[in-house]
Amino acid sequence: MLLKARATILAVFDLDGTIIDSRRDLADSANEMLAGYNAAPLDEQSIASMVGSGAATLVKRVITAAGVDAPLEEALARFISLYDLRLTHHTRPYLGITRMLDELRDRHISIALLTNKPLHQSVKILEAFELAKYFRWIVGGDGPWPRKPFPDGIRFLMKQASAGPSETILIGDSAVDLQTSRNAGVRICLTRYGFGYVDFPAADLSGDEALVDTPAEIAWVLHARR
Repeated sequence: MLLKARATILAVFDLDGTIIDSRRDLADSANEMLAGYNAAPLDEQSIASMVGSGAATLVKRVITAAGVDAPLEEALARFISLYDLRLTHHTRPYLGITRMLDELRDRHISIALLTNKPLHQSVKILEAFELAKYFRWIVGGDGPWPRKPFPDGIRFLMKQASAGPSETILIGDSAVDLQTSRNAGVRICLTRYGFGYVDFPAADLSGDEALVDTPAEIAWVLHARR
């Protein structure tokens, strides 16, 4: 699944598990929240598997798994406050991300970010690693559009870039991203290196997806090939 060079290409990236590895900071924040309720911590991979549908869904899954009986709104506020303090303690871009984004920018590919993470947290993380400059448009999970897998956010980005479905590709690591691409009628590149791809339901794949194991391969997928 390769895109033509002569097309106006829009590359829409997910954040967690695609651009950054944020597992430990998310898990540490969730476990500190649980500690405030005198609950036992969950292991990092279990929490990572709950990421992808927004902070509220993550917190609901965490407190349910830990057996915490607390109002979701209260637990969510605690989590967001705690996570705000450790956004980049251990979080890092995946190796090769900057080089890949440089290559896409040099090829005049339009680059956007579509994440279910709150916008202010997303921007802070991107700025911390000098990555914000690559993204012409950034849509967070707390914006005016429904979160992924609803297609509204990516359709907004397509309109901004004047790109049609055949000219757009979503790059992400999870089943949520896959469903988003299908709902929007756009192509998908799945990052098998991302933590959202762990235990990915293989039965959900149709065979039309591009699958990559390194950020460098994302640039290859977007190269001019026939």
